[in-house]
Amino acid sequence: MRTAVLSAGSWGTTFAKVLADNGHRTTLHARRERIAREINEEHSNGEYLPGVSLPALITATTDYREALDGAELVVLSVPSQSLRENLSEWRSALPPGATLVSLMKGIELGTTLRMSEVIAEVAGVEPGQIVVVSGPNLAPEIANRQPTATVVAGTDTARTTAVQDAISTDYFRPYTNTDVVGCELGGAVKNVIALAYGMLSGMGLGDNTKATLITRGLAETARLGAKLGADPLTFAGLAGLGDLVASCVSPIARNRTFGERLGRGESLAEAQAATKQTAEGVKSCRSVRDLAVANGVEMPITEQVERVCHEGLDPRKGVAALMSRETKPEIPG
Repeated sequence: MRTAVLSAGSWGTTFAKVLADNGHRTTLHARRERIAREINEEHSNGEYLPGVSLPALITATTDYREALDGAELVVLSVPSQSLRENLSEWRSALPPGATLVSLMKGIELGTTLRMSEVIAEVAGVEPGQIVVVSGPNLAPEIANRQPTATVVAGTDTARTTAVQDAISTDYFRPYTNTDVVGCELGGAVKNVIALAYGMLSGMGLGDNTKATLITRGLAETARLGAKLGADPLTFAGLAGLGDLVASCVSPIARNRTFGERLGRGESLAEAQAATKQTAEGVKSCRSVRDLAVANGVEMPITEQVERVCHEGLDPRKGVAALMSRETKPEIPG
């Protein structure tokens, strides 16, 4: 299978490596000539995956038309809030009938659309042509062939199975799922909860507090999912609990490390300057909260994260606000 991955960040490059390790010739689209040259000449991407050797089946180009030419599988891996702009540029070169794979985890600001919905709208394709990949997938660990699993979600069984086969290796185990809504919401909201987890770590709070956050964070994710028609069982799986745990507990997870800086008292600008890479939860907390409000769903943790990130609230006051809420049953109804 001829595949194209847009673009050459840490997750995009790692996913290209998974495809190439399974025998698929893969072209990476890189914005910068220096990165494309390094991938082609040295078989490495030192800026995003230091110390990782890339298979010879991976080539890189700065020309998206060249990357997309003849591709049967097109993988989109850009920051969620830049997807619309990037895809608007690329759509004229998309091969007709190609399966479009979304690696993004976020809700678009302004529209509150999930990433697959943005792809369908901008690319002008049917939802069945789009497949979502989500799960506990920290790029550096996968690039170093550490075993993990993921979910391939879509409504077209033939396409989801084809993607499953394309990325199945001895270190990367994909499962299929038809619940696109649940898989995408799990990936988007976990970024917000991981920010909160990082804040707790930065404040020096312990494991009881962190376990409470993970559990209640998953509960509010499931509430939103249920309202939007997701399967509740999805949130107990890899794209729900699995992704949430990995993003919260890992010291290399972007949202968790970003949140730690906020918990230690750094401002949003200071944390952004120090981390350099995109912490999706910073923007997604606003769009997730907007989506919740529009659907009448209570998401108190997301609300406090949004207030810390965008209203300057002290994280300690956010914790106090959560702990002083009216008591209620754990399981409503």
